[in-house]
Amino acid sequence: MPVKKYRPYTPSRRFMTTSDFAEITSSKPEKSLLRPIKKSGGRNNRGRITSRFRGGGHKRRYRLIDFRRRDKEGVVARVASIQYDPNRSANIALLNYSDGEKRYIISPEGLKVDARIVSGPDAEPVVGNAMPIRFIPIGAIIHNVELVPNKGAQIARSAGTRVQIQGRDGNYVILRLPSGELRRIHGECYATIGSVGNAEHKNLTIGKAGRTRWMGRKPHQRGRSMNAVDHPHGGGEGRSSGGRPPVSPWGQQAKGLKTRSKRKTSSKFIVRRRKGRK
Repeated sequence: MPVKKYRPYTPSRRFMTTSDFAEITSSKPEKSLLRPIKKSGGRNNRGRITSRFRGGGHKRRYRLIDFRRRDKEGVVARVASIQYDPNRSANIALLNYSDGEKRYIISPEGLKVDARIVSGPDAEPVVGNAMPIRFIPIGAIIHNVELVPNKGAQIARSAGTRVQIQGRDGNYVILRLPSGELRRIHGECYATIGSVGNAEHKNLTIGKAGRTRWMGRKPHQRGRSMNAVDHPHGGGEGRSSGGRPPVSPWGQQAKGLKTRSKRKTSSKFIVRRRKGRK
């Protein structure tokens, strides 16, 4: 979708851009697929802040998204509408199945209202159809990819993302992820044909601090502006970096530290690391 710019009648409007929502065909969500969202403000079940600088934000309702599509194999669905989802960067599509059920899916690029889509091994590799990746041709663009069969899609779900099939290796299929990583995924894992829509989302400019607060993000406080009791970078007369490399409030290195476990069992499925890492 094209990016919408505004006449700068206020300083905050000068650089603010939004989507023009040209793809959106309905502003009313399906009530049967809505659920309430309880906000935590970044706090865990003990009331302790475990994710800093979170809180507030506009009230939302969660849209139930079908990330599996396995139990609808062979059932044809009609795309009833393309809708906005405040909980994700991608748009969503409302499907009306021939058996009367309604479900939401992530809307791929090029999916139109009244299009017919289906899932299953016998489906055609066209935009919107879901099928096991071992049946998808090499070189095809896919999204909503499962990591484990029957677990639901976990890869390539945000706006504009895509995965490309590079080849096959026995029961596994080699995929090129958006990060550049090559990874083996079991052939029975489901994926949806096409790339995720709303690719212009990455070009949007927030424009003002208040818009960030609407998203539930609070201002990020620098460690060096705190007291020494609150952060390792805090304290000192005047400006001080603490005389140590950048760290988190709990002393963990903040730049360059590799946090992935060296004994992670899924590492054997990575053919090539992202950015050429071994």
